[in-house]
Amino acid sequence: MKPIFPLLVALTFAFKITAAETNAPAPSKTDSSTLSKIGAGEADKYYGQEMIVTGKVVQVTIRPKVTFLNLDKPHPNSPFTVVIFHGHSSFFGDANALKGKSIEIRGKIKNYNDEPEIALDSTNQLTVLGSTVSTNIPPVTPPANAPPPSAESTNLPEIM
Repeated sequence: MKPIFPLLVALTFAFKITAAETNAPAPSKTDSSTLSKIGAGEADKYYGQEMIVTGKVVQVTIRPKVTFLNLDKPHPNSPFTVVIFHGHSSFFGDANALKGKSIEIRGKIKNYNDEPEIALDSTNQLTVLGSTVSTNIPPVTPPANAPPPSAESTNLPEIM
């Protein structure tokens, strides 16, 4: 019985190390902290890999079943294309609003006709860089006969 006891102790110790290693949380493939960030021009070197691709939307093409966002250069010279199938397009709103914006796309880079692309399935795959909330409300111009503003003026209508 003595020869079995050291073997059981060794196996138990080995199992505890393996269990501790396997119980550690694995990094998520969609977690942006674990993904590498590349420019649109580099995407063709990373087919089949999960990446963050950055670039400027220079062309938006809306077809009956799909929308294309071409980054950095218009089609056919675009180094990278973002594809939004119309089943998912309602998630993204007006794609034309992205024209001229710098964006990040997260996902697996696919090879479509020897060109790199990522097809978007969810809104968390697309981030507009440097965006700020804009209300697009024009400044209010007072009428010509209005008195000059005072320090107590609030520019709010008076409630009677």
